[in-house]
Amino acid sequence: MFASTGGAQKSLSEVNGSVNVPQNAGYWRTLLAYTGPGALVAVGYMDPGNWITSIAGGATYKYTLISVILLSSLIAMLLQAMAARLGIVTGKDLAQLTRERTSKGMGIFLWIITELAIMATDIAEIIGSGIALELLFGFPLIVGITITAFDVLILLLLMKMGFRKIEAIVATLVAVILFVFLYEVILAQPNVPEIFRGFVPSTRIVSNSSMLYLALGIVGATVMPHNLYLGSSISQTRRIDRNNDAHVAKSIRFTVADSNIQLTVAFVVNCLLLILGAALFYGTHSDLGRFVDLYHALSDSKIVGAIASPVLSMLFAIALLSSGQSSTITGTLSGQIIMEGFIHLKMPLWAQRLLTRLLSITPVLGFAIYYHGNESKIENLLTFSQVFLSIALPFAIVPLVLFTSNKKLMGNFVNHAWVKYTAWIIAIILIILNFWLILQTLGIA
Repeated sequence: MFASTGGAQKSLSEVNGSVNVPQNAGYWRTLLAYTGPGALVAVGYMDPGNWITSIAGGATYKYTLISVILLSSLIAMLLQAMAARLGIVTGKDLAQLTRERTSKGMGIFLWIITELAIMATDIAEIIGSGIALELLFGFPLIVGITITAFDVLILLLLMKMGFRKIEAIVATLVAVILFVFLYEVILAQPNVPEIFRGFVPSTRIVSNSSMLYLALGIVGATVMPHNLYLGSSISQTRRIDRNNDAHVAKSIRFTVADSNIQLTVAFVVNCLLLILGAALFYGTHSDLGRFVDLYHALSDSKIVGAIASPVLSMLFAIALLSSGQSSTITGTLSGQIIMEGFIHLKMPLWAQRLLTRLLSITPVLGFAIYYHGNESKIENLLTFSQVFLSIALPFAIVPLVLFTSNKKLMGNFVNHAWVKYTAWIIAIILIILNFWLILQTLGIA
């Protein structure tokens, strides 16, 4: 089943190198040509899983955990820059290189962990989209979840239209999410000085197991493993002359600029989510951690006061659907990258994407059927899924750091010492925090 990717096709071969970039244009025109992949990466940092963890973090601990969002976003920028560099320089994605450079047993183990991470990611996207369809159109949750199984067909259509069309659609959906929450936060009138104080990390986060659990959920929702595989692949959608170091350096510079700009937007969205949770629900309704509760609360004057309006609830549901659908596009692409990289599948792309989607959706659908009518149980899956992503993250970071620090592989574009050591520190801290969380959960620590 497993095969070396040494002679394998290019990552996402149907769009690899499909976008031309100007060679002698000015800075802004060149940046515009490279703009797009960053939006696809960034959307994974503001998917419905982020909503639950960030809003719950604000509702429960006010602005304390906003420092975790800041640190997670900085980590994301560093890791995504490394992933983009890896793809541009080597012409291979992280999944292909991992399979190539590991034993069969380790390759299988890493593939299983990565597939589980994709499933955990899809839990948030599928449940979020399903609930949004229920709120907007009255579909039963199981029907909404089933519909999301077939939105992979939309991706097939979009791929035929060209990768720039996908980038534009995702960027539009991101803009919808940003403006909806910016508007709602302005109406909520949060305490601005308290927000800025929240950016200073607190030792309480580590000493309080409940807060640590939620903090790791925020990390897992913000820095997701599948995005590193995605970033290493879609950075190759621009036509690159790998025999020209100056062109490679230029591609890296503009791809990273695009990534950082879009991840800054994701950072702002996640901050807005936490601020909204804190401003509206802290100290009064901190138990409002479910999408349905939040939807109804925004139109209930007893909970959110004078700003309550059915329009706010409707905007919330529209933003939720935008988030779920945009994340679905990138999640399906990531699933394809991972399956192509770790497993040599010889089957049509439509069948491969449908298989990837079904692998992810089946556990969620089974859970939804079992707990039919009990949406709180279904939504409890979300926070757990985000914590699992945090646990799975080091299994993607470690190969990424090893490969981008390999002089033979990366040549002149090998990691600078500060990048390499910072990435190792991040991986070690995450491993320690997750181990500590497990011990606290078992009552050992």
